[in-house]
Amino acid sequence: MNVSKRLFQYALTYKKSILVALALLTFAVAAELTGPFIAKKMIDTHILGVELPWYETNASEDTVQFQNRYFIREDRIKDHELMNEIRLLQVDRVYYFIDESVLFDGKREIAEGVLVITNQGREASYFSEPLSSAEAFAFFEPEIPSLVKLMGLYFGLICLAALFHYGQKYLLQVSANKIIQKMRSDVFTHIQELPVSYFDRLPAGKIVSRVTNDTEAIRELYVTVLATFFTSIIYMAGIYIALFLLDVKLALICLVMVPILIVWIKFYRNFASKYNHKIRSVLSEINGMINESIQGMRIIQAFGKEKKSNDDFEKLNKDHFMFQSKLLKLNSLTSHNLVGVFRNLAFVALIWYFGGASLGIGTVISLGVLYAFVDYLNRLFQPISQLVNQLSQLEQARVAGERVFELLDEKGEKVSSKTLPRYKGNVCFEDVSFAYYEEEFVLKNISFEAKQGETVALVGHTGSGKSSIMNVLFRFYDHNKGKITIDDIDIMSISKQELREHMGIVLQDPFLFTGTIASNVCLNDPRITRAQVEKAIEDVGANKLFSRFEKGLDEPVIEKGSTLSAGERQLISFARALAFNPAILILDEATASIDTETEAIIQEALEVLKQGRTTFIIAHRLSTIKNADQILVLDGGKIVERGSHHQLMDLKGKYFQMYQLQLGLKMETAKVV
Repeated sequence: MNVSKRLFQYALTYKKSILVALALLTFAVAAELTGPFIAKKMIDTHILGVELPWYETNASEDTVQFQNRYFIREDRIKDHELMNEIRLLQVDRVYYFIDESVLFDGKREIAEGVLVITNQGREASYFSEPLSSAEAFAFFEPEIPSLVKLMGLYFGLICLAALFHYGQKYLLQVSANKIIQKMRSDVFTHIQELPVSYFDRLPAGKIVSRVTNDTEAIRELYVTVLATFFTSIIYMAGIYIALFLLDVKLALICLVMVPILIVWIKFYRNFASKYNHKIRSVLSEINGMINESIQGMRIIQAFGKEKKSNDDFEKLNKDHFMFQSKLLKLNSLTSHNLVGVFRNLAFVALIWYFGGASLGIGTVISLGVLYAFVDYLNRLFQPISQLVNQLSQLEQARVAGERVFELLDEKGEKVSSKTLPRYKGNVCFEDVSFAYYEEEFVLKNISFEAKQGETVALVGHTGSGKSSIMNVLFRFYDHNKGKITIDDIDIMSISKQELREHMGIVLQDPFLFTGTIASNVCLNDPRITRAQVEKAIEDVGANKLFSRFEKGLDEPVIEKGSTLSAGERQLISFARALAFNPAILILDEATASIDTETEAIIQEALEVLKQGRTTFIIAHRLSTIKNADQILVLDGGKIVERGSHHQLMDLKGKYFQMYQLQLGLKMETAKVV
């Protein structure tokens, strides 16, 4: 399904309010476009209508008195065959009274009180009497009530149109905001469902750009672009209907604008789409780089890489400027200025078509029709101009939509609402192999068993596969071969949420969220009470450390907990894992960045924590795992040694060498000190 259809499907979510808005818009356009018809009637019937034939009659409501005689206009009487006809004709700015009928109309001239009319070689002369302003006004006076009514109607329609416009704009914008709210929720929800491997491939800044910048561009599509397109299309349809009602030939001439507009839009989109793809891509790169620079600002400044960072940013910034400039040139070429050219050409064609005859008197087209037609023609170019000016936003939104839907199309796993009873924690790996990339296996035929309550330590050099074992156990990644079971249940047969519900993890670099110490322990889970939070803090031995804060456990924590020490952050992470009471606890280098005093606190707490739980410890400091029930030594993705600390020391193999090396380094350090 293409981007446009998917954007349209999102719009259908709130189709009721959108349809109501379009109905209001239709009423508003109808009310506005009635104006020129009213003006036409005012001109042709009530202003220029004074030149229609008048007939002498008896005094009545619709008659006009002149020289003790009474006259009524032709359109106000049914039977006038036996009545005496008179005419009022205007020459320059003066009206003349002719006491007889006029055979034809044409060019008018006054010569010594005689009005001469010529038309295509014919000539007729009539004795005429000039009227004073007051006398001429007497013939217009009966039209004043009708003119006032029509002006009142015109004003009322304008007010009604304004009210309808307000309603449609409000409904369209509210609907647009709701659509974007739903889209952002869908995107953010989908992000939670994506596998961890997706975030390894795509920098955080680029993902943020899609959730914020790209959805904001789409919001402009619904708020501004679609509203403008709907408005313009309805306006144009209404104007063309009015033009056909006025004059079919003239309307057909103006209809040529439609294919021109379609070709125009296709031409623009071919070029604009390419530029917008580049602009959105570079903008995403910029966001990614800014995010990375902020995260690594200490390293940048510590190693004096400010200039290199600025140069890299300037290159992206320059590319963004270049493509924006190209798009700007395209917009300048095909926007308002070009509409102005077409408007002028349309008016030139109109004048050429009539050869100026429409401005004369007695021609086939009345002055009111000409006024209405020019008014509608002028109005026609307003929606065209609005359409063209929104093409840029339309293309930006389509490209942004393409990027958002690309993210939504990434295969994820729906968050399961099912729950699994707390398992015992018997973990078994049976001939498990795993590769991050195709056949480059980082785990090779791993087999071991960890029983409930046991502590299993994983040791080995960097890249030996320690963390990969935990990644496949947590199902951050799915293993390629073999089988992993917990209490004889294949972890692939249950959802990731069910699996992780009774598992806890503490990382080497703990992540803290903006909030408080307490909220970072319970993660705002309603199932965890304040008492449980305090108990978890106490169990890890951190209550004394945090009691020094003015607000205690309610002490504010900013993003990443940068105001806390590494040991304090790690203790919060320990308490978090404890508060969720996991059956399986994983400590991934959890004590690597902690000072000796804090490590001693944690070591004491661990003995309590491990009771009844299966605990996996990934550690470089071998002194911290001497009491583990089972130690697995990994090398090149394989288990090369296994056993307790004493068994492995007696074996005098790889573990023995690693332990002796670390012990020797400590002794050397002690001598230096």
